[in-house]
Amino acid sequence: QVQLVESGGGLVQAGGSLRLSCETSGRTFSMYTMGWFRQAPGKEREFVAAITQSGGSTYYADSVKGRFTISRDNAKNTVYLQMNNVKPEDTAVYSCAAQIIHYRYVDPAYYNYWGQGTQVTVSS
Repeated sequence: QVQLVESGGGLVQAGGSLRLSCETSGRTFSMYTMGWFRQAPGKEREFVAAITQSGGSTYYADSVKGRFTISRDNAKNTVYLQMNNVKPEDTAVYSCAAQIIHYRYVDPAYYNYWGQGTQVTVSS
């Protein structure tokens, strides 16, 4: 069973930065496409960013493009989300997910494993 554990969430002022981490157990981390999703109260879970197995390709939601950066370190079984110039509308629970087959990376239904999530709150 693959386990994902997020960290790095917290309270930050608008315009500030946060770096989220997601450490994954097991020896097959490099085989997964990894994604970050977020869910705000009363809203559906939405795609934030994804990165392919080798890190060669990255994808972003329009709402975070140019502000957030996804990266991974396969030697550390960890994926990161660097969040810069955060806005109050970025407030949500952020979860990482692993996808065995790279397909429809924006759709949470196509991810196989999920972390518990970490809260990010942006104050204005």
